[in-house]
Amino acid sequence: MSIIFIGSYTEMLAPNFGGHGEGISTLKFNDITGELHVINTTSTTNPGYLALSENGHFLYAVKEVVLEKMPMIKAYRVHADHTLELINEQPIHGGLPCHIAYHNAAVFVTCYETGNLFKFPLDTTGKLLPFSHQYKHTGSSINAQRQEAPHPHQITIHDDKHAYVPDLGIDKIKVYDLIEDDLKPNASLDIDIPAGSGPRHIVFKKNTGYLINELSGTISILKKENQGFSFSKDVKSLPNAFTDLPSASAIRVHPNLPLLYAANRTLDAITIFTIVDDDLKLLGYEFTKGKTLREFNISPDGKWLIVCLQDSDEIIVYHIQPDGSLLEKHRTTEVASPVCLVFN
Repeated sequence: MSIIFIGSYTEMLAPNFGGHGEGISTLKFNDITGELHVINTTSTTNPGYLALSENGHFLYAVKEVVLEKMPMIKAYRVHADHTLELINEQPIHGGLPCHIAYHNAAVFVTCYETGNLFKFPLDTTGKLLPFSHQYKHTGSSINAQRQEAPHPHQITIHDDKHAYVPDLGIDKIKVYDLIEDDLKPNASLDIDIPAGSGPRHIVFKKNTGYLINELSGTISILKKENQGFSFSKDVKSLPNAFTDLPSASAIRVHPNLPLLYAANRTLDAITIFTIVDDDLKLLGYEFTKGKTLREFNISPDGKWLIVCLQDSDEIIVYHIQPDGSLLEKHRTTEVASPVCLVFN
């Protein structure tokens, strides 16, 4: 039996974007049958992304709202019965905080609306301290509606030395050096992505990076080069017959096998690839039959893949087969407007 935390949108961020959930749901997950059930709910506004401390004792969540509605970052203590106790919160001086990452007793946040990012140190009790670093991106790209300004969408730490920040608005991955407690931009390692792609999330497998691009639906393969990475090629994640507007949302690599999974909201399917010599070979698609596939995650043992369908209020549990394909084992509507999940 495992525990999963799921964040839900609790209010609308735009006329056609948001949700009606309750906050952070704690679910008991049967890792034999694939069944899961809600055992507790913590009320909080728009916890659009979650991050756990390495020991699983603390959970961190953003309050994803526009700048004028006072975004926050919140710290929770995870009790033995899996309930959450609020430790404290800190203001985020940026709008629409959309991603959060934990690393070495600090939490990192990117803000989509205002184009900036923050580092919040933590004390030994898991408490959030005021932010110690803030950086703001500049620039734009060719999509006048979506790329009129910087929109950093994720921050992820790789090799304990660098933080990578895909920025949808400027078609670039900004790179930061991590030196002890410091965080410094390193423009010499920034990675340019083809114009109009809209970088969203990046994952790494050994010495290769795989970037999902929201606006093009492509996956950019990034090869290790000297101290950093450089763009190598794009691989399509959408079927050739797809004619709708791409809206890629998430990407994950399998923890044990040479497999990569990508999500697209307007397709509402998981695209499955095998990794062959750092390249990607299409295995197929798993259509969810739901609406707005926002996020998914893979269990640490690599046996299960769980997806969040924001606008059909569904969570689907798939068993990962030996060939990488997905077999649906459980589907529930217990959690409204689910948008992110982490395994504890």
